[in-house]
Amino acid sequence: MREESHERALQLIDKMQVESLTAAEREELEAHLEGCVHCQKLERQTELALRAFRAAAPRFDSSLVLKTQMQVRVRAREIAENAARLRALWISCTLSWVLGVVSAPLMWRGFEWIGHRLALSRVVWVTGFALAWIAPAVVAAAIIAWRQAERAVGNRQ
Repeated sequence: MREESHERALQLIDKMQVESLTAAEREELEAHLEGCVHCQKLERQTELALRAFRAAAPRFDSSLVLKTQMQVRVRAREIAENAARLRALWISCTLSWVLGVVSAPLMWRGFEWIGHRLALSRVVWVTGFALAWIAPAVVAAAIIAWRQAERAVGNRQ
């Protein structure tokens, strides 16, 4: 027999174990198996291996299954809540950025006015402006990092 017919028979044997064969495929496989002892042996071995595998499938206590399902649901809820928090964070960051861009010229004028009024050098009042402008972002980043560290410690316990 040709090698292709053996390959085709092996494919059909595998397919038969996973899904159903069409009538034409079943006839083709049966015709091949009638004349091929090697493929008959492989079909029997496949069937025996699958039976042994099914017999060895672990049995789980129903309470364990329910507990696992509950934990999966709790984790799915946590993921959804985290997604909502991230969405809120992105919205607030965008709003903060827009307000920062809009208010930057006003802050610049204010720091410039205070710098001239107090006779400060340009380096001093420009540095003050830069620090005042980035301070909210630094504080927000510190709070986020602190909360993430708290969560990481809480998850370890």
